[in-house]
Amino acid sequence: MTKSEVQTYMQAHKIHLDTSQGQHFLISDEVLHAIIETANIQDKDRVIEIGPGIGVLTKELVRRAKEVIAIEIDAHFVLHIHAFAGNPKNLTVIEGNALHTDMPTDAPYKIVANIPYHITSPLLHRFLLEEPLRPTSMTLLIQKEVAENICSEGTASILTLLVQLYGTPSLVYRVPPTCFVPPPKVDSAVLHIELYPEPKGTPELREKAMMLLKHANKERRKMLRNTVAYLPGGKAAMAKANIEQTRRPQTLTADEWLGLAEAFLFFA
Repeated sequence: MTKSEVQTYMQAHKIHLDTSQGQHFLISDEVLHAIIETANIQDKDRVIEIGPGIGVLTKELVRRAKEVIAIEIDAHFVLHIHAFAGNPKNLTVIEGNALHTDMPTDAPYKIVANIPYHITSPLLHRFLLEEPLRPTSMTLLIQKEVAENICSEGTASILTLLVQLYGTPSLVYRVPPTCFVPPPKVDSAVLHIELYPEPKGTPELREKAMMLLKHANKERRKMLRNTVAYLPGGKAAMAKANIEQTRRPQTLTADEWLGLAEAFLFFA
C-alpha cells in the first residue's frame, strides 16, 4: 500500500526529490513496520521525527504515539505533512534544521527518523553530547556501512565509541535500495540505540578516551605501541589497563578505551 500511495501522491502534487540532499522516500511497508516495532512506540510517548519528507513514517507514528513533533527543513514538504498523515491532532510540524532546532527539555522523548546519510554523524553528536535532555532511544534508518561500524565489537571509529559510551546500538534490519524512491546508491539499515540512563564513565574519562582513539586513528593500521604508547606515560598506562601494545585501535572496546583513559589520568 505504501509504495502506490506515495507514488500516486507525488505524481498528483508534482513532487520531485533532490537526491543530492539525501531525499529518498521509504516505500516499503515491511521496513516501515520494522521501524515502528523497533522503536516500541507506546500511547504515552512523545516522538521527535527528523526529516519526515511528506510524512510516510509520520502517518504511522501518529497512530501509536501520544505526540509527534516532525522537523522538516524543506519548506515544500512541510506543506504536505499534515495532509498526507491525515491531519492528526497529535502532530506538530516544525520547519527547520534539526541540527539547530530547540528540543524538548520538559519530558522524555524518542527519536525516530529516516535521515539523510550526510547528517548521521552531526545528528548523533548533537543528541548525545549537546542536549541537556537526551532521548531515551533513537531508531534511525541510515547507511548500512555506518550502522555496521557503530555496532561493531571493537571501536571502528570515533562515532562508534561515542555511541557505545552513551547507549547500546543494534542493527535491526537491512534495507536494500529498492525500498526507496528514488533508490539510493548504497544499502541502508535500521539502527536502534537504547540510551543508558547515564553514559559510561565520567565526562573527563569520556573526553580522554575520545582523544586517545582520535590519536590512535591517525595511523589506525599501526599497533598501539607505535601510537598511544608513545604518548607521555603511554607504556605505563597500557600496562596498568592490561592493553597489549600489539593491538590495533579498532580492536579495543568502549570499556577498554575508558580503562586506558583512566590509566593515563592516573599517571598524569
